[in-house]
Amino acid sequence: MLALEQEIKGLVIESLNLEDITPDDIDTDAPLFVEGLGLDSIDALELGLALQKRYGVSLSADSAETRAHFASVRALAAFVASARKQ
Repeated sequence: MLALEQEIKGLVIESLNLEDITPDDIDTDAPLFVEGLGLDSIDALELGLALQKRYGVSLSADSAETRAHFASVRALAAFVASARKQ
């Protein structure tokens, strides 16, 4: 799971063009939105598309479940890992 978390951190940085941030700068348990990385809804869409392309996962645009998956890098990694098993 650690490798997947690092991979997702890299994907966040790459897909959102975050400059001056390395995967080590992103706290695995920190919120991705508002506090933490401070991402917004446009970032969520871009990140969602990047996750779909890379991992083949499907996300519904505006569900409480999707918001829970985007809570942190750890939550995203858990979602991707469970989606891969299906």
